[in-house]
Amino acid sequence: MDVLAQLATWSLFAFAILLFATQVAAREFGNWLGKRQSALRGTGDAEGVGLVVAGMIGLLGFVLALMLSFGSTRFDERRQGTLDEANAISTAWLRAEAVGHPNGSAIAKRLKDYVQVRRDYVQAPRNPEILQKINQRTSQLQSEIWSDMTAIIRARTDPAVVSLMSALNEVFDLGTAERFAHDNRIPQSLFWLLMVLAHSSMGALGYQLGLKGQRPHIMAGVLTAVWTAVIVVILDLSAPRLGAIRTSVEVYDWVLEDMNRTAGTKPQ
Repeated sequence: MDVLAQLATWSLFAFAILLFATQVAAREFGNWLGKRQSALRGTGDAEGVGLVVAGMIGLLGFVLALMLSFGSTRFDERRQGTLDEANAISTAWLRAEAVGHPNGSAIAKRLKDYVQVRRDYVQAPRNPEILQKINQRTSQLQSEIWSDMTAIIRARTDPAVVSLMSALNEVFDLGTAERFAHDNRIPQSLFWLLMVLAHSSMGALGYQLGLKGQRPHIMAGVLTAVWTAVIVVILDLSAPRLGAIRTSVEVYDWVLEDMNRTAGTKPQ
Protein backbone atom coordinates (compact mmCIF):
# COMPACT_ATOMS: atom_id res chain seq x y z
CA MET A 1 0.00 0.00 0.00
CA ASP A 2 2.92 2.36 0.66
CA VAL A 3 3.95 2.17 -3.00
CA LEU A 4 0.45 3.07 -4.11
CA ALA A 5 0.33 5.88 -1.56
CA GLN A 6 3.60 7.27 -2.88
CA LEU A 7 2.22 7.12 -6.43
CA ALA A 8 -0.95 8.90 -5.31
CA THR A 9 1.14 11.52 -3.53
CA TRP A 10 3.10 12.15 -6.70
CA SER A 11 0.01 12.22 -8.91
CA LEU A 12 -3.51 11.12 -8.07
CA PHE A 13 -4.26 11.16 -11.80
CA ALA A 14 -1.44 8.67 -12.43
CA PHE A 15 -2.85 6.44 -9.69
CA ALA A 16 -6.29 6.61 -11.34
CA ILE A 17 -4.81 5.68 -14.74
CA LEU A 18 -2.97 2.71 -13.19
CA LEU A 19 -6.11 1.55 -11.39
CA PHE A 20 -8.18 1.84 -14.55
CA ALA A 21 -5.56 -0.02 -16.61
CA THR A 22 -5.28 -2.92 -14.14
CA GLN A 23 -9.07 -3.32 -14.06
CA VAL A 24 -9.19 -3.37 -17.86
CA ALA A 25 -6.42 -5.98 -17.84
CA ALA A 26 -8.41 -8.10 -15.37
CA ARG A 27 -11.48 -7.81 -17.58
CA GLU A 28 -9.56 -8.79 -20.71
CA PHE A 29 -7.99 -11.75 -18.94
CA GLY A 30 -11.41 -12.88 -17.75
CA ASN A 31 -12.77 -12.47 -21.28
CA TRP A 32 -9.98 -14.65 -22.65
CA LEU A 33 -10.66 -17.34 -20.06
CA GLY A 34 -14.38 -17.20 -20.82
CA LYS A 35 -13.84 -17.64 -24.54
CA ARG A 36 -11.48 -20.54 -23.92
CA GLN A 37 -13.99 -22.18 -21.58
CA SER A 38 -16.76 -21.65 -24.13
CA ALA A 39 -14.69 -23.31 -26.87
CA LEU A 40 -13.98 -26.33 -24.66
CA ARG A 41 -17.35 -26.89 -22.94
CA GLY A 42 -19.87 -24.59 -24.55
CA THR A 43 -21.94 -21.87 -22.86
CA GLY A 44 -24.17 -24.02 -20.70
CA ASP A 45 -23.09 -22.44 -17.41
CA ALA A 46 -23.35 -18.83 -18.60
CA GLU A 47 -26.58 -18.23 -16.64
CA GLY A 48 -25.07 -19.43 -13.37
CA VAL A 49 -21.98 -17.32 -13.96
CA GLY A 50 -24.24 -14.32 -14.55
CA LEU A 51 -25.80 -14.76 -11.11
CA VAL A 52 -22.36 -14.89 -9.50
CA VAL A 53 -21.23 -11.78 -11.40
CA ALA A 54 -24.36 -9.89 -10.34
CA GLY A 55 -23.68 -10.83 -6.73
CA MET A 56 -20.05 -9.73 -6.92
CA ILE A 57 -20.98 -6.40 -8.50
CA GLY A 58 -23.64 -5.85 -5.84
CA LEU A 59 -21.12 -6.64 -3.10
CA LEU A 60 -18.64 -4.24 -4.69
CA GLY A 61 -21.28 -1.51 -4.72
CA PHE A 62 -21.95 -2.13 -1.02
CA VAL A 63 -18.24 -1.98 -0.14
CA LEU A 64 -17.81 1.20 -2.18
CA ALA A 65 -20.72 2.82 -0.32
CA LEU A 66 -19.27 1.68 3.01
CA MET A 67 -15.81 3.01 2.18
CA LEU A 68 -17.22 6.29 0.88
CA SER A 69 -19.06 6.76 4.16
CA PHE A 70 -15.84 5.94 6.04
CA GLY A 71 -13.83 8.46 4.03
CA SER A 72 -16.46 11.18 4.37
CA THR A 73 -16.58 10.67 8.14
CA ARG A 74 -12.79 10.93 8.41
CA PHE A 75 -12.82 14.14 6.35
CA ASP A 76 -15.54 15.68 8.53
CA GLU A 77 -13.58 14.77 11.67
CA ARG A 78 -10.49 16.57 10.37
CA ARG A 79 -12.47 19.61 9.29
CA GLN A 80 -14.33 19.85 12.59
CA GLY A 81 -11.04 19.34 14.44
CA THR A 82 -9.46 22.36 12.76
CA LEU A 83 -12.46 24.52 13.66
CA ASP A 84 -12.48 23.38 17.29
CA GLU A 85 -8.72 23.83 17.66
CA ALA A 86 -8.71 27.30 16.10
CA ASN A 87 -11.59 28.43 18.32
CA ALA A 88 -9.84 27.06 21.41
CA ILE A 89 -6.62 28.89 20.53
CA SER A 90 -8.53 32.11 19.99
CA THR A 91 -10.24 31.75 23.37
CA ALA A 92 -6.96 31.00 25.15
CA TRP A 93 -5.31 33.99 23.46
CA LEU A 94 -8.06 36.37 24.63
CA ARG A 95 -7.82 35.06 28.20
CA ALA A 96 -4.03 35.33 28.16
CA GLU A 97 -4.31 38.96 27.06
CA ALA A 98 -6.85 39.69 29.78
CA VAL A 99 -5.22 37.87 32.70
CA GLY A 100 -3.15 40.91 33.63
CA HIS A 101 0.24 39.25 34.14
CA PRO A 102 3.54 39.63 32.23
CA ASN A 103 3.61 35.90 31.55
CA GLY A 104 0.10 36.19 30.15
CA SER A 105 1.44 38.48 27.43
CA ALA A 106 4.20 35.99 26.74
CA ILE A 107 1.62 33.21 26.40
CA ALA A 108 -0.42 35.34 23.99
CA LYS A 109 2.64 35.95 21.85
CA ARG A 110 3.50 32.26 21.73
CA LEU A 111 -0.08 31.37 20.87
CA LYS A 112 0.24 33.49 17.73
CA ASP A 113 3.22 31.35 16.73
CA TYR A 114 1.27 28.26 17.74
CA VAL A 115 -1.57 29.10 15.36
CA GLN A 116 0.88 29.30 12.47
CA VAL A 117 2.48 25.97 13.42
CA ARG A 118 -0.89 24.25 13.61
CA ARG A 119 -1.81 25.74 10.25
CA ASP A 120 1.42 24.37 8.79
CA TYR A 121 0.62 20.93 10.21
CA VAL A 122 -2.78 20.72 8.54
CA GLN A 123 -1.33 22.02 5.27
CA ALA A 124 1.84 19.90 5.33
CA PRO A 125 2.50 17.35 2.56
CA ARG A 126 2.94 13.62 3.12
CA ASN A 127 6.55 13.95 4.19
CA PRO A 128 7.65 12.31 7.47
CA GLU A 129 10.58 14.70 7.96
CA ILE A 130 8.44 17.82 7.57
CA LEU A 131 5.76 16.42 9.84
CA GLN A 132 8.30 15.47 12.48
CA LYS A 133 9.74 19.00 12.52
CA ILE A 134 6.27 20.50 12.85
CA ASN A 135 5.37 18.13 15.68
CA GLN A 136 8.62 18.94 17.47
CA ARG A 137 7.92 22.66 17.13
CA THR A 138 4.40 22.10 18.45
CA SER A 139 5.73 20.26 21.50
CA GLN A 140 8.32 22.97 22.09
CA LEU A 141 5.72 25.74 22.02
CA GLN A 142 3.43 23.77 24.33
CA SER A 143 6.27 23.37 26.84
CA GLU A 144 7.10 27.07 26.71
CA ILE A 145 3.46 28.09 27.06
CA TRP A 146 2.94 25.77 30.00
CA SER A 147 6.11 27.04 31.65
CA ASP A 148 4.67 30.57 31.53
CA MET A 149 1.35 29.24 32.80
CA THR A 150 3.09 27.58 35.72
CA ALA A 151 4.72 30.87 36.67
CA ILE A 152 1.32 32.59 36.70
CA ILE A 153 -0.25 29.85 38.83
CA ARG A 154 2.53 30.16 41.40
CA ALA A 155 1.81 33.86 41.71
CA ARG A 156 -1.99 33.82 41.47
CA THR A 157 -4.90 31.36 41.75
CA ASP A 158 -7.86 33.59 40.98
CA PRO A 159 -10.67 32.53 38.61
CA ALA A 160 -9.09 34.33 35.61
CA VAL A 161 -5.92 32.25 35.97
CA VAL A 162 -7.89 29.02 36.39
CA SER A 163 -9.91 29.91 33.30
CA LEU A 164 -6.73 30.48 31.29
CA MET A 165 -5.25 27.19 32.46
CA SER A 166 -8.42 25.36 31.41
CA ALA A 167 -8.35 27.02 27.99
CA LEU A 168 -4.72 26.02 27.43
CA ASN A 169 -5.46 22.44 28.44
CA GLU A 170 -8.21 22.37 25.83
CA VAL A 171 -5.85 23.78 23.18
CA PHE A 172 -3.29 21.05 23.83
CA ASP A 173 -5.94 18.29 23.93
CA LEU A 174 -7.45 19.41 20.64
CA GLY A 175 -4.00 19.51 19.07
CA THR A 176 -3.56 15.86 19.98
CA ALA A 177 -7.03 15.04 18.67
CA GLU A 178 -6.28 16.78 15.37
CA ARG A 179 -3.04 14.87 15.00
CA PHE A 180 -4.88 11.60 15.65
CA ALA A 181 -7.54 12.52 13.05
CA HIS A 182 -4.86 13.14 10.43
CA ASP A 183 -3.13 9.84 11.22
CA ASN A 184 -6.39 7.86 11.09
CA ARG A 185 -6.32 6.40 7.58
CA ILE A 186 -8.09 3.56 5.80
CA PRO A 187 -7.06 0.21 7.32
CA GLN A 188 -4.88 -1.69 4.88
CA SER A 189 -7.13 -4.74 5.08
CA LEU A 190 -10.13 -2.71 3.87
CA PHE A 191 -8.09 -1.08 1.13
CA TRP A 192 -6.87 -4.39 -0.25
CA LEU A 193 -10.35 -5.88 0.09
CA LEU A 194 -11.63 -3.08 -2.13
CA MET A 195 -8.82 -3.60 -4.65
CA VAL A 196 -9.29 -7.38 -4.83
CA LEU A 197 -13.06 -7.10 -5.08
CA ALA A 198 -12.91 -4.46 -7.83
CA HIS A 199 -10.49 -6.46 -9.97
CA SER A 200 -12.25 -9.77 -9.28
CA SER A 201 -15.60 -8.28 -10.28
CA MET A 202 -14.12 -6.89 -13.47
CA GLY A 203 -12.49 -10.24 -14.28
CA ALA A 204 -15.77 -12.06 -13.61
CA LEU A 205 -17.63 -9.65 -15.87
CA GLY A 206 -15.13 -10.28 -18.65
CA TYR A 207 -15.44 -14.03 -18.09
CA GLN A 208 -19.21 -13.89 -18.43
CA LEU A 209 -18.97 -11.95 -21.67
CA GLY A 210 -16.34 -14.38 -22.94
CA LEU A 211 -18.61 -17.37 -22.26
CA LYS A 212 -21.20 -15.75 -24.50
CA GLY A 213 -18.61 -15.07 -27.17
CA GLN A 214 -18.91 -11.31 -26.71
CA ARG A 215 -16.27 -8.63 -26.48
CA PRO A 216 -16.54 -6.07 -23.64
CA HIS A 217 -18.48 -3.15 -25.09
CA ILE A 218 -18.32 0.54 -24.31
CA MET A 219 -20.61 0.30 -21.27
CA ALA A 220 -18.11 -2.02 -19.57
CA GLY A 221 -15.49 0.69 -20.04
CA VAL A 222 -17.86 3.29 -18.60
CA LEU A 223 -18.50 1.04 -15.59
CA THR A 224 -14.75 0.64 -15.06
CA ALA A 225 -14.23 4.38 -15.26
CA VAL A 226 -17.01 5.01 -12.71
CA TRP A 227 -15.57 2.45 -10.28
CA THR A 228 -12.14 4.00 -10.68
CA ALA A 229 -13.47 7.51 -10.03
CA VAL A 230 -15.32 6.44 -6.89
CA ILE A 231 -12.28 4.57 -5.51
CA VAL A 232 -10.03 7.57 -6.15
CA VAL A 233 -12.48 9.91 -4.39
CA ILE A 234 -12.65 7.51 -1.43
CA LEU A 235 -8.85 7.49 -1.13
CA ASP A 236 -8.70 11.26 -1.49
CA LEU A 237 -11.29 11.78 1.24
CA SER A 238 -9.72 9.24 3.59
CA ALA A 239 -6.09 10.37 3.23
CA PRO A 240 -5.54 13.91 4.58
CA ARG A 241 -2.43 14.64 2.53
CA LEU A 242 -3.29 13.21 -0.89
CA GLY A 243 -4.98 14.70 -3.90
CA ALA A 244 -7.12 17.81 -4.07
CA ILE A 245 -9.58 17.23 -1.22
CA ARG A 246 -7.70 18.89 1.63
CA THR A 247 -8.80 20.28 4.97
CA SER A 248 -9.12 24.05 4.71
CA VAL A 249 -6.78 26.19 6.84
CA GLU A 250 -8.79 29.38 6.46
CA VAL A 251 -10.04 29.17 10.03
CA TYR A 252 -6.44 29.53 11.30
CA ASP A 253 -5.98 32.54 9.02
CA TRP A 254 -9.11 34.11 10.50
CA VAL A 255 -7.77 33.60 14.02
CA LEU A 256 -4.45 35.21 13.09
CA GLU A 257 -6.27 38.14 11.51
CA ASP A 258 -8.34 38.62 14.66
CA MET A 259 -5.22 38.47 16.82
CA ASN A 260 -3.42 41.06 14.75
CA ARG A 261 -6.47 43.32 14.56
CA THR A 262 -7.12 43.11 18.31
CA ALA A 263 -3.46 43.68 19.12
CA GLY A 264 -3.44 46.72 16.82
CA THR A 265 -6.39 48.32 18.60
CA LYS A 266 -5.05 47.91 22.15
CA PRO A 267 -4.18 51.15 23.91
CA GLN A 268 -0.47 51.81 24.09
